[in-house]
Parts: sequence; structure tokens; C-alpha cells
Amino acid sequence: MIIEQIYTGCLAQGAYYITSNGEAAIIDPLREVQPYIDRAVKDNVKIKYIFETHFHADFVSGHVDLAAKTGATIVFGPTTATMGYDALIATDGQIFELGDVKIKVLHTPGHTMESACYLLIDENGKETALFSGDTLFIGDVGRPDLAQKVASDLTKEKLAGHLFESLRTKIIPLANDIIVYPAHGAGSACGKNMSKETSDTLGNQKKTNYALNLALSKDQFVKEVTDGLTEPPQYFPQNVMMNIQGYESITNVIDRGNRALSPEAFEEAANSTGALILDTRNAQVFAKAFVPNSVNIGIDGSFAVWVGTLISDVKQEILIVADKGREEEVVTRLARVGYDYCIGYLEGGIEAWKASGKETDTIFSITAEELAEIENAKILDVRKESEHKSEHIIGAQNLPLDFVNHHIAEVPKEEITYVHCAGGYRSMTFISILRARGYNNLVDVMSGFKEIKNSGLFNLSNYVCPTTML
Repeated sequence: MIIEQIYTGCLAQGAYYITSNGEAAIIDPLREVQPYIDRAVKDNVKIKYIFETHFHADFVSGHVDLAAKTGATIVFGPTTATMGYDALIATDGQIFELGDVKIKVLHTPGHTMESACYLLIDENGKETALFSGDTLFIGDVGRPDLAQKVASDLTKEKLAGHLFESLRTKIIPLANDIIVYPAHGAGSACGKNMSKETSDTLGNQKKTNYALNLALSKDQFVKEVTDGLTEPPQYFPQNVMMNIQGYESITNVIDRGNRALSPEAFEEAANSTGALILDTRNAQVFAKAFVPNSVNIGIDGSFAVWVGTLISDVKQEILIVADKGREEEVVTRLARVGYDYCIGYLEGGIEAWKASGKETDTIFSITAEELAEIENAKILDVRKESEHKSEHIIGAQNLPLDFVNHHIAEVPKEEITYVHCAGGYRSMTFISILRARGYNNLVDVMSGFKEIKNSGLFNLSNYVCPTTML
């Protein structure tokens, strides 16, 4: 028997590859499925099952394409949803045989109503591993407010109550030496306070995970898991529906998006379609020269999460500017979260654009040392509210990037304003969004709060600034 966790950092997501005696199962596959197929061929095994722990909100699963290409059976826990593809709807306690091992379905409603965990029973009949999906994370549990976005009769309190019962009756009674393999780790928006660790023994989680504390009453549990939840990214409900109804093959999506466009064709497409120009280069490289009205979300960061947070419609047409050789990577990573409408990329990148004589724009950046020399500088902190509360420049306003589309009117438009985040990634994204809407007064602080603090030139406070906007 082999268990392999396939972890994707930009989504903080864990898929799982399990084999036994010539047969394989994939749990919560990513949308690009060829690597699973290649691995199965290499191991000389047949993919028999595709187990889904729930209808994912934060990414588009590869179950539809993988089943079409391999003939494997898609398995979900108990659900009444009408799906746009063939799937086996399991019953609570149902057992599936995979080679010499067995996989038992544990219906664990709470994160969503169809949520299920999969308990692996080895060749000797011992329960050895729990693939817990978004029901149980390392250090946390799945947030109980997402399903209410697609089912009006649910509330986060109702879902949290279901989660309490699922944990108490299905998870906690299991043996302490079982290894927990969750669907996500730190950085995912599917929980509040996940650990950076991506697996652990259930026994240790019983000791350290607040949600498994038997001293909590149901009412206390509900309060704990619902307190402090922030608004989920706007694309979550749209991804849920794609995972329920099905979607276009990722092969078609990549073929459409991975089209090289000359500067002239790129400009024509931008003017005729209303496509968003998404520049995925490094923030400081972007700042030196970019196609006017571009939005910068760097590929070498939490790319998919920020795209999903800031681009509200997954059907938005997108034109790409990328580092040479990374164009297909960008299209693929957009497709992972349901953004299937890339219509091409700028061939030759910004250098080709400049060589064709077309106009470019720039964003001015300064260092922390230069900012310290400016008297009465107006400073905008675009980190999360919790980061700002922890420590910030006295007098700095806080407007998290997450909410920029809802609070643009609160950003000063005339006065020169200096924008920083933690390290420079989010501040450039923030400024580029505003720049595309006519704000020419925003200056980026390079390397963000890290350099601001290291400089020792600023008065810092860990109290909430009275001018905080949110």
C-alpha cells in the first residue's frame, strides 16, 4: 500500500494518491489530471475510484476530466444534489475495496452537508488513515458558512451544529494513532487558523485542536467556530456550482488561453472584448513598465487566491502578460479556480509591446528610508486588519486589499499617498487596481512593512489606529 500526499502550495491544497495491489484511488484531485494518469501508468496500476470529500468552493476539482479519461468511478458522500455527470452517491458507512485495502465512508456534515471523510483500513484490517477533507484540519476545522451561499435554508450556526455532531460521533471515537490527512493547510480560506503542518496523528489533534475539546458544549463550539469569520472570496459559490454541474475540459481551456497574440492583436482584443489585462510578473518589474490599465497579481505568490478574491466573475475574459515561458502555467493556475476565459497572452511580453511603439505606464516606488524623510506622509496599509492591529505605523490608515473593490471611494484621489503591505506583493496589486481606475497619486513602498520595521525609523503601535477604515 502507498499513500502519497500531493500538496499544491498556491492553493494550500492536498490531493491524495493511494495504491494497493494494482488499483489506485485519487482523493480531491486538482483540475489538471494528466499527472495522476502518468503516475498510475508508471506504477502499473488502474485508477479505480475518485473520492471527493465535498463540493469544493476554493478550487475546481479534476473529478470530471479524470473519470472521462480513465473510466474511474466518482464517489461523493450522501447528497441530494443533481450533478451534471455520473457519480456514485455513497451511504454512510459504505465500504469500497481497493486492492487489498478498504476505504470506509464517514458522512460528516458541517463544513457542507455532503461532506465526507474517508477512513483507510489496511491489509490487516487496521484503521490507519483518515482523509478528512475540510471537516478536520490540522489545528482547525472547516468553516461552516460556505454552504449557506448555495442553500438558503442553511445558516452558519446550523452547519456548525452539524459539524459538532460529526466530530463527536464520527471522528473523536477513532483510534489515536490514525494519521489525519486534510484537504488544506495554512493559507487556505476554508478555515480560520490552520497549521502549516499538513498531517498529524488524530491523538495529537485531540490534545491540541480546540474544535476537538470535549469540554466544549455544543453552544460553545458553535460560537468558537463561527466567531471571527471573514467574508469568503467571491468566487467560492461559482466554483461550487462548477464542481456540481461539471465544466469544460481543461485541455480546451488551456488551448484557448495559451494563444500568442502580437501587440496589435493583443490591443485589438483588449479594446473589442472588454477583457481584463492581467500582468503576472514580479511587482517591481511590473512597476517599471506595463500595458496601461493592467492589474498586477504576481504568479509567484498566492496567485489563485488573489485572483479569486479580486476578480468577482469567473467568466471574465482575461488577457495575460507573463514572463516568457510561463504563459501556460498562468492559464492552468487560473483554470484551477474556475477562470476559464483567458483569450490569449502578449507574445514577446512587455518588451515586444514597447518595441512596437505602444504606450506603457509606470508606478513610482520608494524605499522605507525615503518614506521616513517625508514629513506628514499620508500612509495606507493594505494588509489584513489583523496584521494592522498587531503592529502598524502610527497614523497609517488600514484598507485591506481583500476589500478594495468595495471601498475604492474611501481611497484619497488627489493627495500623494504611500501604500504598503507586508512585503510588496499586495501593495502593487492594490495600486494597479486603483491606477486602472484613474488614481495617479499612489506610491508603492518597496518591501513593505518588513523593511519599514527593520529600518527603525518609524513610530509603531500595536493599538488600533483611530483612522482605520474597516
